[in-house]
Amino acid sequence: MNPSDAKVARPVSYSAVRDQVHLVFPNDLNQNSTVFGGLILASMDRIAAVIANKHAGGPCVTVGVDAVHFIAPARGGDVLIYHASVNRAWNTSLEIGVKVEAEMVGGGDRRHILSAYFTFVAQGADGRPRPVPAITPETPEEKHRYEEAQFRRESRLRNAEELKKFRESAGRKV
Repeated sequence: MNPSDAKVARPVSYSAVRDQVHLVFPNDLNQNSTVFGGLILASMDRIAAVIANKHAGGPCVTVGVDAVHFIAPARGGDVLIYHASVNRAWNTSLEIGVKVEAEMVGGGDRRHILSAYFTFVAQGADGRPRPVPAITPETPEEKHRYEEAQFRRESRLRNAEELKKFRESAGRKV
């Protein structure tokens, strides 16, 4: 991506993924006959990476995952449905929100089973952070997620600073 491309804001819809499905098979299940949480998180990270890379116009790396909430289990015979989009983009980083639902094969009520927020940083050819395009939220829901993303970012930065100070006061290397 050219540096000038980072100045052109993109709509959320440019890179959003809706209704990406994954059929649950027996090897996806743990001893409780529910889907491994790590399997779902790995799928979420892959989908979020595709979105981040598309929005940023090149490679991005995962630097954090926030607010992972396992709301309900998914079971054998379920289909997982992923929804994901850029919530906000800053200078070199962006937040991708991912929601996962489940429904029985053949249809039925969808159950919200998991949500999380993934933070990515765009990488240049030299491996260093590079600018990303801004995001233009258009719908009321996109605007709400845009504002919430800033709140989460400020919380992450504040937490990182507090943890650094705590470690320093305990004589631990940061």
